[in-house]
Amino acid sequence: MTFCGEKSPTSFFYEHLIQFLIMTDIEIAQKNEMEPIASIAAKIGLTENDIDQYGKYKAKLTIKKLRELQEGQKKGKLVLVTAITPTPAGEGKSTVSVALADGMRRIGKNSILALREPSLGPCFGIKGGACGGGYAQVVPMEDINLHFTGDIHAISIATNLIAALIDNHIHQGNVLGIDPRTVTWKRCVDLNDRALRKVIIGLGGATEGIPREDGFNIAVASEVMAIICLSRTISELKERLNKIVIGKNYTKEPVLLGQLGISGAVAALLKDAIRPNLVQTLEKTPAFIHGGPFANIAHGCNSINATESALALGDYVVTEAGFAADLGAEKFFDIKCRTAGLKPDAAVIVATIRALKMHGGIKKAELAKPDIGALTRGFCNLKAHIGNLKKFGVPVVVAVNKFVTDSAEETELLISLCKKEGIKAILCEGWGKGSEGTTELAQEVCRICDEGKSDFHTLYPESMSLEEKIYTIAHEIYHAAEVTFSAEAKKRLADFTAQGYGNLPVCMAKTQYSLSHDKSLQGAPENYSFPIRDVRLYAGAGFIVPLSGDIMTMPGLPKAPAANSIDVDDDGVISGLF
Repeated sequence: MTFCGEKSPTSFFYEHLIQFLIMTDIEIAQKNEMEPIASIAAKIGLTENDIDQYGKYKAKLTIKKLRELQEGQKKGKLVLVTAITPTPAGEGKSTVSVALADGMRRIGKNSILALREPSLGPCFGIKGGACGGGYAQVVPMEDINLHFTGDIHAISIATNLIAALIDNHIHQGNVLGIDPRTVTWKRCVDLNDRALRKVIIGLGGATEGIPREDGFNIAVASEVMAIICLSRTISELKERLNKIVIGKNYTKEPVLLGQLGISGAVAALLKDAIRPNLVQTLEKTPAFIHGGPFANIAHGCNSINATESALALGDYVVTEAGFAADLGAEKFFDIKCRTAGLKPDAAVIVATIRALKMHGGIKKAELAKPDIGALTRGFCNLKAHIGNLKKFGVPVVVAVNKFVTDSAEETELLISLCKKEGIKAILCEGWGKGSEGTTELAQEVCRICDEGKSDFHTLYPESMSLEEKIYTIAHEIYHAAEVTFSAEAKKRLADFTAQGYGNLPVCMAKTQYSLSHDKSLQGAPENYSFPIRDVRLYAGAGFIVPLSGDIMTMPGLPKAPAANSIDVDDDGVISGLF
């Protein structure tokens, strides 16, 4: 690629438009020539002694350097990229994040990108990966989307080691008196597999273990994933592991993982997974990609270690939180920022004309057709997200992520509608133009950060009761009139409070396709009843997880999975991966 004015904007655009007609995301990524990761590290002041290289183009920070960065000054400005309620294919939040960081570098800023690791579930399912798209990607794209540096595999094995040791303890005499019927710890795998949601284990006789009901979570929704993302050191990691509640004993007292004495073994599996990964964008911007919790069933943010390392090394850090602002942004603010003491300087809401037309009542197959009326009706969704973010005191700008089907009239209307709300909206063309398409957005975001007008605060205090916290999120963010709790959910909340967990924040699990719990309710539903059917305790991670609607912690595959289109040739070149 050619940058920095060596070609005119017009010729640059048409050259890449022609390439887009014949090239997929993965082909664009494969055509790119990456720089050695040591060169990328040098851009942000890291030496080869500060990183452990995983081949030529991937690296992890060493424990020693990570510790130095933790103890040093955090000089960077923190920018959160979030989005409106998406269509099933997503609205390009990762693409905009990559393009924004590249755009900042293009205007001379020392920017660093900090994203989550993709899960294999969406890669082989429906939504796709999390490396961005077009000319705004992180690379090596195939590695990052598949096995990367093995972090998620380590988390899966650590989770399953805990499960195996729990069942072995019960089988080998059960000194702790664990009631098998109360074991809440689930196994995990990083794939969408609905058949594993509920299983029976221990069948086959006395030597095969104690029969009981069990189930699997997807790895990125596991408590170990959350713990990795919220722990700074191995010592803190072990402390959090020890706090995990695995079930109850026969006298109905909680049993903690620490009572099994296995946190050291589990942490040994995770000693490298706690260290941030360093890669690059197509335009050679340094990118920390680390941790991958889903935002609809977990807390949806990359690791504290990655974000704080970027803040110590860069002047501007662009990070993202999964799905829309009602999920990812709220959890970023109320869980991650609260836990780490982070204070974001600005927030970018990614909006697309196609998604807003969907919220205006247009069917998915017709979203490419211009429709001013549908866009106007669907704007209520973006308006709701803008209002929600204002409640956290963080300055907001809207990035209109351009699709080739958008008409000029629709784009102008959306920008004017945002202006009426007192919010600046900027057309973002990073997908087709790379950093050239996001310089205006980069300039605006840096201006907002430099003004220092952020007055960040969380939505609720720790002292609020768990039920009050759930109601506050449902009312203030989802615009529900009331919250209804199942009898089981009310019992669990009372139990958690009695055990001393009443001060924990809330990590809501609900659909990503609506502001509400019901994916069929589009736009900005209001004055409805928000149901909580169950509540889970993630004491090690430090939050509770209420489950609403039909949300599952193990997703299923669609009728035509993306896996059907993926292949690899004799040279190891992958195709069909987006």
